[in-house]
Amino acid sequence: MFQVLVARSFFRFRFRAGRAVALAIVSLLVTAPVLQAQVVAPKSSASASIAKAPPRAIRRDVPITNSIRRAYAAGTRDSTGRPGRNYWQLRTDYAIDVSLDPATSRLTGKARITVHNSSPDQLRDIGLRLDPNHFLGNAPHAAPWVPAEVTDGMVISRMTIDGKPVNLASNAAPTGDGGSGARAIVAAQQSAANAPTGEAVLRNGRSTAASVRLGTPIAAGASAVLDIEWSHKLPGGPGTGHRMVQRWADTLYQPTQWFPRVAVYDDLRGWDNELYVGPSEFYNTFGTFDVNIDVPAGWIVSGTGVLQNPAQVLTAAARERLAKVTQSDAVTTIVGPDEIGPGQSTAMGNANGRLVWRFHADTVNDFAWATARKYVWQATRATIPGKGAIPVHMLFLPGRANLFAKAGEISRHALEFYSKLWFPYQFPQLTLQDGPSSGMEYPMVINSNQGAADHEAGHQWWPMVVSNNETWYGWMDEGFNQYMNILSDADAASKAPVFDGLGQSYGRTSGAEAEPPMMWNANYAGPGYYGFTTYQKTPLMLSALGGIVGDTAVQRAHREWAQVWMFKHPSPWDYMFFMNTALGRDLGWFWNSWLFTTESVDARLASVKTQGIRTTVTVAQDGNMPSPIVLEVKFAAKGPAIRLMKNAVMTDSITALVTWPVDVWFAGSRSYTADLVFGGRKIERITLDPSRRFPDRNPADNQWLAAAPTVTPAR
Repeated sequence: MFQVLVARSFFRFRFRAGRAVALAIVSLLVTAPVLQAQVVAPKSSASASIAKAPPRAIRRDVPITNSIRRAYAAGTRDSTGRPGRNYWQLRTDYAIDVSLDPATSRLTGKARITVHNSSPDQLRDIGLRLDPNHFLGNAPHAAPWVPAEVTDGMVISRMTIDGKPVNLASNAAPTGDGGSGARAIVAAQQSAANAPTGEAVLRNGRSTAASVRLGTPIAAGASAVLDIEWSHKLPGGPGTGHRMVQRWADTLYQPTQWFPRVAVYDDLRGWDNELYVGPSEFYNTFGTFDVNIDVPAGWIVSGTGVLQNPAQVLTAAARERLAKVTQSDAVTTIVGPDEIGPGQSTAMGNANGRLVWRFHADTVNDFAWATARKYVWQATRATIPGKGAIPVHMLFLPGRANLFAKAGEISRHALEFYSKLWFPYQFPQLTLQDGPSSGMEYPMVINSNQGAADHEAGHQWWPMVVSNNETWYGWMDEGFNQYMNILSDADAASKAPVFDGLGQSYGRTSGAEAEPPMMWNANYAGPGYYGFTTYQKTPLMLSALGGIVGDTAVQRAHREWAQVWMFKHPSPWDYMFFMNTALGRDLGWFWNSWLFTTESVDARLASVKTQGIRTTVTVAQDGNMPSPIVLEVKFAAKGPAIRLMKNAVMTDSITALVTWPVDVWFAGSRSYTADLVFGGRKIERITLDPSRRFPDRNPADNQWLAAAPTVTPAR
């Protein structure tokens, strides 16, 4: 999702926009000037007191939680960052029939969900995601997410497990308002909890995180069939935040999180029981979807998967146009703005004036769709390495055509570029759906116009294939996406990507008391910092990592990690340890500082002294995050030959880059004396961290200039 809430330390606004705005933010983050001075700028009194702090205790390992420790012991995860020999994950297959009534804006559906228990555990419960309950009046919401409309939530009329009925008392609407209604809900929950053993019971049925207590457990390796019939109203009106509005009046609908989903059961925490409170996104199980969508004839439907019955729902003209889409990069109009209604935009419909659109999708972790009475349908193609051409569909209202003028071109570039960068796009098509949500992603579907098309297309890699837990660790989803958007934008502009300055800019945020570490559960990051820790900090972290091992090495290792975890559920520890292995570095100190703390390096040139051919530079790090020492040494244009030091490289004829590894700080010192011995050539300028990759509150004290020679006036 492209919903950036930038930390208060940078800006006090939030936006939903495309890559132009994202680039503007990056530009603002990296362009703080490096001030030049004849002498090293003195520290403030506050900084001076920090400099006198006791030696640093630098943690060099990655904190290990109980959940990941158990996974290592069980062999489901490996300390190299790969899936373990005993890795497993559940699979859920869905067969859904759903009908939309525009007169009431209500969906009515029934789903048959087959739960395949691939775990070694006997399942006594099935976790359920009932996300339409987010729109109940008493549901918890994270600021500033405001639902567009209070509804009756997900109303479940029938549920069975392997044909046996499930007690639905906890899903019943309260019999009164206010306190009496709340007491009625509590009474229903207690009744469900006290139901006889052996009876299947729905628990927390009016929550977004419900569960079914099973009368008969599902044995390891066995399957069970969950049948559910439900209905809910799609909310419309002036909501705030993505997914809070799912329709425009009664003529366009964008159903998302619209069906009862089985939660993830994994080797780390068992059932995922996190509430859906608004900002944080989703963690879903892979499976097959067969979805039949019943709408009025004349309404166009798009969604996850491939349309299975075009002959029954499309006109002959639309089918003929559709067949030509993958033959060129041109944009083809499948249904034009003047083709409206049964027999024009779609087939005529049945005796009830309705059509059923049938979609099928293999190995996806969600399903989203959209429908409108007056959609314009256009399509183009993207050519995927190793797969060939696939269609890219765009559905939008006629009056919003300008927002989709470049959508096909941008989406094509995104799919083709990311396919080369990471691995080939895994799905048979991509669809852009117009509607109230203009920046949200699902398998094969992005609710977006051209503004966020690149970003949302990037989500087809994570979490749609590399399926990380967005609710807990949003930085593995949005943050990775923000990083690769920088690469894509640069490629589209035929420019080199710029990561210089990003890592350093974190120094201006570090130390804010309200900022949570990135490993904090994203649901509870708070309105001021959710966007920063989830979206913006990851590119800063990977900028710093690139400053240590090189940007291309970061991307190569990340590519290898992504390919190993395709269609699986990696954790942050899997990422950290895989990157360590792939890069051949023990980066425990790096991951600990960036992911588990909010520390910065806050480095400075404390002093520079020259005696003969030796220049002694004292570098201080006042923060608790260590980093390598990188000095750019600029020599005079003329003078004795420059003799190269072992830890130096020449970047041009008068510039050397000298590095000392991060290890020099591990003993706890806060200052390090570096000797520069290059022969007799005069040094005119020394810059600490010239690529500006490491977090620093005050970059002005990172540069030293030789004093200008004294000129004696003529007498």
